[in-house]
Amino acid sequence: MHVMAGVMLDAQGRVLLAQRPPGKHLAGLWEFPGGKLEDGELPSAGLARELREELGVHLAEAGEPLVRIPWRYGDRLLLLDAWVLRQWRGQPASLEGQALQWCEPPAVDLAMLAPADRPILRALQLPARYPITPADVSPEAFDEWHARLARALRAGERLVLLRFPDWPTERVRELARSLLPLARALGAQLMLSGDLDGARALGPGTGVQLKAHQLMALDARPLPWHQYVGASCHDGGQLAHAAAVADFATLSPVAATATHPGQVPMGWDAFRERVDAAALPVFALGGMRHEDVAMARRSGGQGVAGIRGFW
Repeated sequence: MHVMAGVMLDAQGRVLLAQRPPGKHLAGLWEFPGGKLEDGELPSAGLARELREELGVHLAEAGEPLVRIPWRYGDRLLLLDAWVLRQWRGQPASLEGQALQWCEPPAVDLAMLAPADRPILRALQLPARYPITPADVSPEAFDEWHARLARALRAGERLVLLRFPDWPTERVRELARSLLPLARALGAQLMLSGDLDGARALGPGTGVQLKAHQLMALDARPLPWHQYVGASCHDGGQLAHAAAVADFATLSPVAATATHPGQVPMGWDAFRERVDAAALPVFALGGMRHEDVAMARRSGGQGVAGIRGFW
């Protein structure tokens, strides 16, 4: 079943959510408005029809694809196809008895959403860039990297992976702790590489990027909803497992990279194929630059993650 979801953003950046009414599957949970396509119907036409019937609005634009989430509810398989919408005519109204509310995306509690809609909210909340600090940084460069990271956050980066393999764990935590007031003020997340205990201790404003072996050892998300969980994936099996554990994944290597010269890149076609089957937002990693964001988006990804091309 191909289901369209409208991610409607008003002039203040708020998103519209609808509550599933009593008597329906997942009653009481909230979702993005929309509904299933009819036979032979184009996605843009089907979304316009559903929102007209459900909310009484007329779309003034086709919208922009955000993310496609394959999901299974029991024996029912659906593809939830979410598009961002910013222009429509009319005021959204409850024409089917559903409660409606406008919400600031960062403030939405994912636990209130229907499970298949949670990855859509994460895709809306996540940026298109995910910088990763270089591995060859000595602990003596603490002050330099504190300054560089602070500049990056002030310049607009909202998701940064602190990956310093040559540093003692406590030193990385100290760096994150010193940057946390700024990160929290800006609504950014500092991701720790594999350090779950550190993320738990530091709390809001920090998350964890799970290594592949950590990911496969978990069967549920290890942090509260307000702390991001990322997963480092290299194949479709890891991506499938990540959907139950993480908020987003990186998939690598997409292109040739100087940090792993012996790895054979998968290329954009294979990236698209694996992302199409993934039930969470996915960043392309490996040889990426900021200029590759558009290609990653066209290939179904959230954006790009990278090291050398981002600093």
